[in-house]
Amino acid sequence: MSDNGRRVNNIILPPTITVRDLAQAIQSSPIDIIKSLMANGVMANINQQIDFDTAAIVAAEMGYEAALETPERAEEETGEIPMWRRAIAVEDPKDLVVRSPVVTILGHVDHGKTTLLDAIRHANVAEGEAGGITQHIGAYQVELKGRTITFLDTPGHAAFTAMRARGAQGADIVVLVVAADDGVMPQTREAIAHAKAARVPIIVALNKIDKPNADRDRVKQQLAEVGLVPDDWDGDTIVVPISAKRRIGIEDLLEAILLIADNMDIQANPKGKVIGTVIEAERDRAKGVLATLLIQNGTLKVGDVVVAGMAHGRLRAMFDHRGRKLHKAGPSSPVSVMGLNDVPQAGDIFQVVETEKVAREVIGERQAAKGSKTSVVRSAVTLEQLFDRFQAGEIRELRLIVKADVQGSLEPIVSSLNDFNKGDIKVNILHAETGNIGENDVMLAAASKAIVIGFNVQPDSAARRLAEAEGVSIRIYDIIYRLTEDVEKALKGMLEPEEKVTIIGHADVRAVFHISKVGNIAGCRVIDGEIRRNARMRVLRNGLPVHEGSISSLKHLQEDVREVRAGFECGIGLKGFDNIQVGDRLECYVVEKVSVA
Repeated sequence: MSDNGRRVNNIILPPTITVRDLAQAIQSSPIDIIKSLMANGVMANINQQIDFDTAAIVAAEMGYEAALETPERAEEETGEIPMWRRAIAVEDPKDLVVRSPVVTILGHVDHGKTTLLDAIRHANVAEGEAGGITQHIGAYQVELKGRTITFLDTPGHAAFTAMRARGAQGADIVVLVVAADDGVMPQTREAIAHAKAARVPIIVALNKIDKPNADRDRVKQQLAEVGLVPDDWDGDTIVVPISAKRRIGIEDLLEAILLIADNMDIQANPKGKVIGTVIEAERDRAKGVLATLLIQNGTLKVGDVVVAGMAHGRLRAMFDHRGRKLHKAGPSSPVSVMGLNDVPQAGDIFQVVETEKVAREVIGERQAAKGSKTSVVRSAVTLEQLFDRFQAGEIRELRLIVKADVQGSLEPIVSSLNDFNKGDIKVNILHAETGNIGENDVMLAAASKAIVIGFNVQPDSAARRLAEAEGVSIRIYDIIYRLTEDVEKALKGMLEPEEKVTIIGHADVRAVFHISKVGNIAGCRVIDGEIRRNARMRVLRNGLPVHEGSISSLKHLQEDVREVRAGFECGIGLKGFDNIQVGDRLECYVVEKVSVA
């Protein structure tokens, strides 16, 4: 409680946050945030980044006590904390209860994922009740010894990672299906990389043990080689022998899941803020929009107003995985709902708001921010930008996905990159494999904020399109030392940054022209150096700076130009500054980031 009796809520914020995200985090309107910032002398728009101290002041005015997100906490979610985890983090610990684990099954094609899902689902259905499974809603629950486990019936690791790329962290545990007669295959290694990148515990279901050519020891050796050392080999990965087809070992697998869950801090507040993830959604001609939601905190009720991505609506009906009508459902429950006005995307975060008016306001704000945000989100994260992200507290490691033409090239590259793990910032190779760069590599990079590095390989056309859409940087090399040299330079820039300001020219304002729909343009003569269109400008009046910013236009003899040199006249427009006056001096400068050796 605060001094005036008002309850103060706790909230965890990153080192920098946009106005829009802060408004969402403290359940306020962006307009109110902007007003509060203005009252504190800060001018900001909805997409502008503000630092933690500023955000904490605003949050305090609205009844929230902010704590700085530590690097360790940020790394737990590979650099980004899903929204529902933030919601749980600010709940009163006394209200938290243990919730059921949520499990995703991954693995190589034909290794028995679908058969295992069917075996688990039917093993839990009482005799004569098989007809109770009336619909497929993308998720279901099973019970063992009075405890519940939720399974997500996703197509594979691509869908699993696509959810992460959209901010969701749907699964608590991954079950990796590996066939005892086939072993670790390329898709198995990809699934492992995706699960490790998500920092989710892995249980191996060693399937098809009933086959005559099953070789358990050979598969365990292969698992150990990719970092999953079996528990009976003194490792920390539980390997459960099963036969999904013959329903052998299914109960052992469920017990292993509960054992892992007991060692994890899987909690939620049934009475808290309702938030969760959209598993799948479709439009039915008779019923309208049907969406499968996984509730991750709070209790969802029929009649609640839900916002999911760009969709919203009041829930008219809700069903469990067996098609039975529900009035309410708590954490870890998968439910099918009716009442949304549009089809949300899988991986969208949903939350309950007070009224439909509030829901429309939230959607309106998201639509307004979508255009300007797209250019930021979709721009590729490059090696050159890594220092900025390190400074902003967004990353503590350089994440890479490495693809090479042959194993003989891959091994020395991986070895050389691992040699850089000596400073504060580590090189984390999420996945290393031979072969061309594919969609799965790009999706993993998108979800993990990683860079794809290729040696003597090329991305296929689908991977190129996805990389452009998701803002993933792909770098191709044909000489190993140039590859390692670029990574080393990036790390040095991240560790020892230096900003160098270089003044490149001056111009005197001799006239001011007003152009309708454009504003004031300064008629200038360049007195030394040069004026560059892509540089920054400082306005000096009586020797004192009155404005600093970017150049909006640069013309010479009515033509747009990139630069104007000493002795020539030009017209200069300054972005966001109209109060230019005759007699002002303009100082043109560039800011360079220099890596100190």
